[in-house]
Amino acid sequence: MKTDEAINILKTEGHKYTNKRRDMINIFVNEDKYINAKHIQQKLDESYPGISFDTIYRNLHLFKDLGIVEGTELDGEMKFRIACTDHHHHHFICESCGDTKVIDFCPIEQIKSFLPKVDIHRHKLEVYGICEACQRVQ
Repeated sequence: MKTDEAINILKTEGHKYTNKRRDMINIFVNEDKYINAKHIQQKLDESYPGISFDTIYRNLHLFKDLGIVEGTELDGEMKFRIACTDHHHHHFICESCGDTKVIDFCPIEQIKSFLPKVDIHRHKLEVYGICEACQRVQ
């Protein structure tokens, strides 16, 4: 997702457009990996000294509810990344740096065959490990 798409979602859903929200979305677009609220707060503090975690978390949850960002729990904390909107896929997530890699394979048909009597509404597959770059550093 690009910044303009995310801002359009905010406006369409009746939420205020602010420079803080734009800058927060830009952080996600530029990083393109899972990051935590503290990272966002540190980046925004450069332009908005003293920005509170409450502001960060409130916007993170709004963005997640609107489908602008995706969240996952990693190392006991929530981390977020800009939502992928181009095609259905899943992710490998590096446990060290938060970098993601696209997995174009989707096992949902196999899962449905193992669970023929359930009604699956949605799914999300995340694979965790250490990326190539972080393996070289260790």
